[in-house]
Amino acid sequence: MLEASALTRRFGARVALDRLDLTVAKGEAIAIFGPNGAGKSTLCRLLTSTLKPTSGSIRVAGQDPRRQELAVKRMFGVVSHHTFLYDGLSARENLLFFARLSGVRQPAARVEELLRTVGLPDRGDDAVRGFSRGMQQRVALARALLHEPEILLLDEPFTGLDPQATRWLTTTIAELHGGGTTILMVTHDPARGLSLTDRWILLSRGRLTASGDSAATSREMLEERLSAVGTVPGVAP
Repeated sequence: MLEASALTRRFGARVALDRLDLTVAKGEAIAIFGPNGAGKSTLCRLLTSTLKPTSGSIRVAGQDPRRQELAVKRMFGVVSHHTFLYDGLSARENLLFFARLSGVRQPAARVEELLRTVGLPDRGDDAVRGFSRGMQQRVALARALLHEPEILLLDEPFTGLDPQATRWLTTTIAELHGGGTTILMVTHDPARGLSLTDRWILLSRGRLTASGDSAATSREMLEERLSAVGTVPGVAP
């Protein structure tokens, strides 16, 4: 599904990502760990075609983002700690806006389907500004899923969520993975990252320094690796 080869991105003299090689199979879930400045955000932006590489190549389902940028962007749904929602609009209005922007067929029907999926069928007409952080994140996930993306990119999606919202999002991610969605999750939480993914990678100073099978990796071992590169478990980078 994803293949990066010698992927490099420089900002002036600073190397944000340094000759990274990465392959992600269709339906695979991968956790991405690393401290501040490791290159996690740069990698995400390169994969979703919001940033161009200095050198190296990317293929998404065999397509080159440099030549098929729009098609590649449509393969991704993105959820982060920022919801990218308009506070003054209702949940339904937000979703209808993004559905039409993405060219979703029968946008009204798709929006109603997703409001039910995220457990907000009766709150669709309420302004997002009045929602709890957990409810806003539910709408953000619905926004990301509107165009039925093949790849879901999760960038610290649990930030600020209460325990109930965290449980809901954990279950939902597991269900999406079980349904065949390819998932890339940037997280600072070793336990959650290991439990929701098939494989993990560790970035440090723009390089991929370690990787492993999630089921075969203990939280304690991963925490040791994270500490060695300056990531404190349980504290968001």
